[in-house]
Amino acid sequence: MEQQIKERLKTVIHPETKQNIVESGMVEKISIEEKKIHISLRFKKARDPFASKIRREVQESIESAMAGYAVIVTLREGEAPKQQPEKPRTMTTGVAHVVAVASGKGGVGKSTVTANLALMLRDMGYRVGVLDADIYGPSQPKMFGVEGYMPEAEHDTETNFDAIIPAEAMGLKLMSIGFFIQPTDALMWRGTMASNALRQLIHQTRWGTLDFLLIDMPPGTGDIHLQLINELKLSGAVIVSTPQQVAVADVVRGVEMFRHPQVNVPVTGIVENMAWFTPEELPENRYYLFGRGGARRYAEENNIPFLGEIPIIQRVMEGSDEGRPAVLNDSRVEEYYRSICEKLVENVMKSC
Repeated sequence: MEQQIKERLKTVIHPETKQNIVESGMVEKISIEEKKIHISLRFKKARDPFASKIRREVQESIESAMAGYAVIVTLREGEAPKQQPEKPRTMTTGVAHVVAVASGKGGVGKSTVTANLALMLRDMGYRVGVLDADIYGPSQPKMFGVEGYMPEAEHDTETNFDAIIPAEAMGLKLMSIGFFIQPTDALMWRGTMASNALRQLIHQTRWGTLDFLLIDMPPGTGDIHLQLINELKLSGAVIVSTPQQVAVADVVRGVEMFRHPQVNVPVTGIVENMAWFTPEELPENRYYLFGRGGARRYAEENNIPFLGEIPIIQRVMEGSDEGRPAVLNDSRVEEYYRSICEKLVENVMKSC
């Protein structure tokens, strides 16, 4: 019936603007209640001289078309008040800094870097959380040895929705889509489904008070990245690369995504992972298996902070497989990550 009423109202023309009152936006609201039709008209001009004429035409037109209904026409003046957008309910209000850890391509060790950065920040005295946003390849549960964790939900009176309780591992808070699927499941989700799941993990996880929330991003640049940028105010982004040129070429795309004017997230640094290999029996030797210094050169040439290099160390791989990231038990790894974290914190604070 409302559509019928609108069609009838299109026959009413404002004598001054020569536009019908529907297409010109004058019809503010139509409501139907029992045998009454309420129509609200808004005139931009105060004391519009044609207001009474238009009101009469509207009433007569609708009464003739809708026999048996009483028509009540209300006139309003001026621009409609702008409605304030409803603030999203979220449990991220206690998070001071959100840092995305991203990579232009897969296979560069982004998730391993994220886990070790988180633990080093913890060792430096910060309260840290990790969100595993790599929807199609979540690996943080394995990295922290909590693959069997099953998140529970508790009703939160402040936000009035069910809060998801994150895993607590090694003094960190951890949330991952991997907690909700079996390790053998193939996650065949369309973009909308993945985005909705990620939105829930961001806003409904009970993060509490954190100094840093690290986001383990999926590789590349796509829907999930844009979703995160829209949902969270990122303090900065760390780009992980390996030295070879094919990896650095993908870094360029990642950097440009964060630097895009519509995104405008500070790139707080580049990390060059797998920079060289040193055998245990030849500690003074360095073998540059993937080329040398490609990510460092790119950072220097493009005025991007270079956070540091991480060599290939067998203990890093073993720690990831065992659920104990290498900074916990290898002093060499700790040394590299401490230097990187000190620069990262400094750059994040500068960008705030």
